[in-house]
Amino acid sequence: MQRYCEGDGAAFRDLYAAVAPKVMAYLTGLARAYDRSVAEDVLQQTFLKLHNARAAYVRGANPLPWIYAIAHRSFLDHTRQRRRSPIRFAGRDEKLPEIATDLHGRIADSAPSRSIDEAAHAALLEAMDSLNEAQRLALVTTKLQERTMAEAASILGTTEGALKVRAHRAYNALRAILVDAEAA
Repeated sequence: MQRYCEGDGAAFRDLYAAVAPKVMAYLTGLARAYDRSVAEDVLQQTFLKLHNARAAYVRGANPLPWIYAIAHRSFLDHTRQRRRSPIRFAGRDEKLPEIATDLHGRIADSAPSRSIDEAAHAALLEAMDSLNEAQRLALVTTKLQERTMAEAASILGTTEGALKVRAHRAYNALRAILVDAEAA
């Protein structure tokens, strides 16, 4: 990232090759209520925004949290734009089943499948948007990307203990926001 900020054109190709698959996996998890093309569109928007904001990059810092934050915000912008748009996209009205899992994240055979409606998905995304960046990234890397605490801590440049605290606080904050929204 530092070489790219200094004007090395080949560095962008290296950065894209290293980061794009991770960001695409993250965006695919966020866009599961839509389709893969949404994730691909947002990935391109993410790298366009990264290019335009590269002067704001703090030299020497881990670029992944910054790039994930740009991707997350780009996805939220895209989602808000689609909600306001009168154009209906293919697959938007489909309800995707939520896969039941046990405490360890393995698929539970006997649990009934549930589906999440679009309003609940939008409420969850909006609630995630209200979290601070550290909590949101902890939640995204551990739950949406299904990374282990060690992997997520490495990606985010923190310790496992700090990441566990962030994730726990994010769960509590999300729970409170969603309970308040449901009561209203």
